[in-house]
Amino acid sequence: MGETFAVEVPRFISFTMGMAVFFLGAFLTRRAPILQNYNIPEPVTGGLAVAALTGLVFAFFNTEITFVLDVRDTLLVIFFATIGLNARFADLLAGGRMLALLFAITVGFIVIQNGVGYLGAIVFGLPSAVGVLLGSASLIGGHGTAIAWAPAVQADSGFAAATEVGTAAATLGLIFAAMTGGPIAKYLIDRNKLHSTSQGGPIVGLPYEYEETGDHQAHHDHTREHHDHQVNYINVMRAFLATNIAVIIGYFANLLIEDAGSKLPLFVTCLLAGIVMSNTVPLLFPKLPWPARTRALAIISDYSLSVFLAMSLMSLQLWTLAGLGGPLITVLAAQVAAAVLLIVFLVFRLLGSDYTAAVLCAGFAGFSLGATPTAIANMSSVTKHYGPAPLTFIMLPLVSAFLVDLANAVVIRFFVALP
Repeated sequence: MGETFAVEVPRFISFTMGMAVFFLGAFLTRRAPILQNYNIPEPVTGGLAVAALTGLVFAFFNTEITFVLDVRDTLLVIFFATIGLNARFADLLAGGRMLALLFAITVGFIVIQNGVGYLGAIVFGLPSAVGVLLGSASLIGGHGTAIAWAPAVQADSGFAAATEVGTAAATLGLIFAAMTGGPIAKYLIDRNKLHSTSQGGPIVGLPYEYEETGDHQAHHDHTREHHDHQVNYINVMRAFLATNIAVIIGYFANLLIEDAGSKLPLFVTCLLAGIVMSNTVPLLFPKLPWPARTRALAIISDYSLSVFLAMSLMSLQLWTLAGLGGPLITVLAAQVAAAVLLIVFLVFRLLGSDYTAAVLCAGFAGFSLGATPTAIANMSSVTKHYGPAPLTFIMLPLVSAFLVDLANAVVIRFFVALP
């Protein structure tokens, strides 16, 4: 094949390309109404288009294009801080039952995914431990968990391609996660004639009609708590300031947790910092304008998430999937089919069969096959189309970004130890 050339796109250019890729996705979505109709997020459309382009460059010019993604990780932290700032203890208490139910469903999904992976490994003559790399280690866990568990699987089974299989499974899972959540929600909402009943302000993004017309009256907030909901530089700067303070508090909290001998992802402590801030500062300073559930904060959330997801998907190295064998493709197809069927016919009913449940199903598909940001993007795309569902953006991250890693590790250990 000849020598492979490597081209690394620098940090700032990669970041700028992330924004450009979002606009590419927005252009494609507007030109192909089926994408908007089925709630495919714009950064997914643009990101996959660029990933396909870099794949063609590799195929025809033997040149591997990679991106420096440091800024992407910062965007994730900012995004989760904004989600925390939108959280209210009253909502958390009201959604306590749903939170517990969503966590229980997720644990069940972890067991099912590893069961499918285990059976797939046995059927195709692979070491049984490889099943977790075809299951929750790569799907619910994502790339990070797959890479973390691959050495243990390789040491236990002698399977030399553990890292490659785990990474490939996580990549395909992320693609399917981004492509299935929106259509699932559309099917559930249209079939059951559901609609939003929330009168709260936006949490992530603005309705498509607002984006297109800029008409502040067409989709105003209906909430009486935030009379100043227009987007202007004061409101945006106020929202940025609150977000940055939440990130700073989350950063130092993370250091304290590490000093105590524990470890949490930085975005989790920033999420928790935002929650604490939004439920204390307005009480202590009732006359202080607070950005929670305003359009300004929603735009920051949407911006951070959109560029993060665009950068994540445009950086996928699709050429690494070229050598995938039939076993991996077959098992992952079974995983996707199982996820879609269980979400539509079981999860939706368990969560209450209402509009909130339908939006959560879009998110559940996103993180059960891919990652939490994909889940939020799926839900954001659905709520832009059909109307707000504020509780979903608080409940799902608390499970998918905080509680699920502990349960996943326990179940993975169990399946790795099976003969």
